[in-house]
Amino acid sequence: MGSQVLQEPTLVLNKHWAPVRVCSVRRALTLVFKDVARILEPERVMLHDFTSWADLKVARGAPFVQSVSLRIRIPEVIVLHRSERYMKPRVVFSRRNIFRRDKNTCQYCGTQHATEDLSIDHVIPRSLGGRSSWTNCVVACLRCNSRKGNRTLEAAHMQILRIPREPPPHMAFTLHVTTRKASWEQFVSDAYWDVELAE
Repeated sequence: MGSQVLQEPTLVLNKHWAPVRVCSVRRALTLVFKDVARILEPERVMLHDFTSWADLKVARGAPFVQSVSLRIRIPEVIVLHRSERYMKPRVVFSRRNIFRRDKNTCQYCGTQHATEDLSIDHVIPRSLGGRSSWTNCVVACLRCNSRKGNRTLEAAHMQILRIPREPPPHMAFTLHVTTRKASWEQFVSDAYWDVELAE
């Protein structure tokens, strides 16, 4: 296998097994070698340190990294057991992510629209000291945004359907992952995050 395999994506889970980011195979192997993380063997749901992972036989056709004396299967998932500057991920504050957070739904009238029929509204207008932030920006249909204008909700006699908040950390992960491996699904699928939990 060529060096391009070292750039393949590896899912990084925190010590609670929640996804925090994706890193390269090279970075994943470094974290495991430095004893910051363990490799998850998805077939048997076993954790391995560098030595035990290197001792595993590489299955026929499986991607691997070769050194002079070792042939190591590339890890698809690692689990941190110590933190090494892997803090809680934050969702980038961007137009696209505001639309994703609000699901292309006007936060004033509740109707869902195509992106081109929506705009971003500052709940407290910038002219009145409102900032461009997760807690002050919402998706609005053109009609509602025009109706509200450069006024507060109270002055415009309007109500917001949902208080705007910064999205949860797992949304940061789902927004940035374009390639998903089968071994990642139990950790990153929407069903995992959206299932209702018993009290």
